[in-house]
Amino acid sequence: MDAPLHICQATPADAGIISRIVERSIRVGCALDHRNDAKIVAAWTHNKTAEHIHTWLTDPRLYLNIALLQDKPIGVAMAASSGQIAFCYVQPEWFRRGAGQALIRDLEAWLLNQHLHQARLNSTRTSEAFYRHLGYRASAETFSVAGLQAIPMHKALAPPS
Repeated sequence: MDAPLHICQATPADAGIISRIVERSIRVGCALDHRNDAKIVAAWTHNKTAEHIHTWLTDPRLYLNIALLQDKPIGVAMAASSGQIAFCYVQPEWFRRGAGQALIRDLEAWLLNQHLHQARLNSTRTSEAFYRHLGYRASAETFSVAGLQAIPMHKALAPPS
């Protein structure tokens, strides 16, 4: 990326744009997982509406961040105070350009601030190599949910040296 990427905590005013980023990332970027099956896409996106996201943004147990490039939102991620990373979605035209990595690193810093030393997530097949690149390892057998394969992964978190 030529311009600097800025990662910040999302606000309730961001709910609409977050919903659009998530839905587009799923529909376009995750076709390997949903195979353009309308039922699977609907099941995956049903709780990604602006209303649901607004609720998440006001829950103190959750942290949503947003990646901005020249003030344009290009990605979003969410973690829970339990140590679970719920998701990381980037606009498809910004895949493999550092936004997802920056979002996850910010979530990991937030989890460390919550005094947690391990992050957990369920990866899709599309995202598995991305998470492995960031140091996540499979922690259990793959399972199926709503027509998707989920790969449980974890990573030990260490404070920056």
